[in-house]
Amino acid sequence: MARTFDFIIVGAGSAGCVLADRLTASGRHKVLLIEAGGTDRRVWIRIPVGYGFTFSDPKVNWRYSAAADRGLNGRAAYWPRGKVLGGSSSINAMAYVRGLPHDFGDWEAAGAAGWGWEAVRASYDALESNDEWHEGRRRLRGTGPVRVTDLSERMHPFARNFLAAGQDMGWPVLQDMNAAAEAGANTLPGEGLGYVRSTVKAGRRWSSADAFLRPAMKRGNLTVVSGALVEKVLTAGGRATGVAYRVKGQTQLAAAAREVILSAGAVNSPQLLQLSGIGPAALLRRHGIAVKHDLPQVGQGLQDHLAVSHYFWANTATLNSRLGSFAGQVKAGLQYVLTRKGPLSVPVNQCSGFVRTAGAALPDVQVYCNPASYSTQANGKPQIDRDNGFLLCVQPSRPVSRGQITIRSADPAQAPLIEPNSLSAEEDKVTAVRASRLLQALAATPAIERVTRERRDPDILHMDDAALLENFRARAGSVFHASCTCRMGHTAADSVLDARLRVHGMAGLRVIDASAFPNVTSGNTNAPAMMLAARGAQMVLDDNENRALAAE
Repeated sequence: MARTFDFIIVGAGSAGCVLADRLTASGRHKVLLIEAGGTDRRVWIRIPVGYGFTFSDPKVNWRYSAAADRGLNGRAAYWPRGKVLGGSSSINAMAYVRGLPHDFGDWEAAGAAGWGWEAVRASYDALESNDEWHEGRRRLRGTGPVRVTDLSERMHPFARNFLAAGQDMGWPVLQDMNAAAEAGANTLPGEGLGYVRSTVKAGRRWSSADAFLRPAMKRGNLTVVSGALVEKVLTAGGRATGVAYRVKGQTQLAAAAREVILSAGAVNSPQLLQLSGIGPAALLRRHGIAVKHDLPQVGQGLQDHLAVSHYFWANTATLNSRLGSFAGQVKAGLQYVLTRKGPLSVPVNQCSGFVRTAGAALPDVQVYCNPASYSTQANGKPQIDRDNGFLLCVQPSRPVSRGQITIRSADPAQAPLIEPNSLSAEEDKVTAVRASRLLQALAATPAIERVTRERRDPDILHMDDAALLENFRARAGSVFHASCTCRMGHTAADSVLDARLRVHGMAGLRVIDASAFPNVTSGNTNAPAMMLAARGAQMVLDDNENRALAAE
């Protein structure tokens, strides 16, 4: 017999943890949270630099692969996704980036009424507590559960060369890329280059599970089931009524008195809708799935960010001098264990910001600069170079190309087909070249040339536009910002959800995660996913309260 809950949340990731907290806070609602993965109590999750070791760990990672991508010369990209409490917030690089104001203007234009910059900025402010330097002392600004830490004093000294190079380029030096631009400045929030702010607290990763799920788990009205694969959403009469999920080979049922909420991420949320008979009718019939609701846009609209990186040998010490040898790694490990400080306490992505390529009216590229050079071994583990090196990277931030995610069969355990469709829009090819030109200019600044011993192959400085595009096709890769596969919009003809994150044409069913983005935000997507979930949770509560009042 199925147990009944008010709300069922599928997925304990960046968004699902927020929902579990907010929907149980009043104590009035019984909530079931179902997660396919297991515990996040793992050493490489807790240590900030440890995400290199969770990058391919099947115990915490879905380890998806995309289909061969014509736009990337037929390469099939690796797509890590969190399969653990905290989801991808437990295995990501911890960069906390809100996105740019015009991203959310685009959301509103796409049909997500009420999701403009002023509204979402207020939500961000309420979510955050910023641990930062102010007038030579540390202060905590804000009272929200998401700890966002200024780690600038722990950054490797070599990173100062990146800020100097940004000044050579005419870019502002940012104290906080999420803060408002200075009054009168001809810039936007995040425009320029500065030290990355990270979801780290007291030298440890601070995931969505830490910020939201742990407090919620102390409440008696939350039930968490981990190691459980949801097979489908149950429906009747055009309404979601519950879910079927598998634990240790046994299928169990749970009923939802109010709503089922999918927070399984940009890959798994559309997959689950399709497995449940909600999606493109022809696709569902092809796999023998009864069509419950023909909704053609489910799985469509996939967006992601692509970045191209170039490595350089340095003529001075970089992070490689600390971590490039076994002795150095042991020393860093001891320092971390004893003090929670040192190179293991800081994510490797140390400098970033948004800039404009030639002729762009708005920032259209994100720059990353790391004071280390490294590679990924065949087993997926990181291998830092012994010699001193560094990395410069550019990421076109506002792609136009869109791909899709579709089921391969009716088996919930089979990974869906991921088709990124990279660089299919001509505009994205133009931006890739312009972004690469910007990287050439950055590499040629006096500040970078002073510390460069050798430019490693391929040498980007000697490429023309055709060669830059081919280099991008051959070497650019995902930075794991998948989104938009259940996007908000005007109607079922152009989207999956309305502006209140409700599935078009299905009562009692919402999708609240990065798949709901109408378009990918300009930067890292963890912060926007948590913001969206916080706002979505309030919508759930408000709509159910209004429904209850109307019934009286």
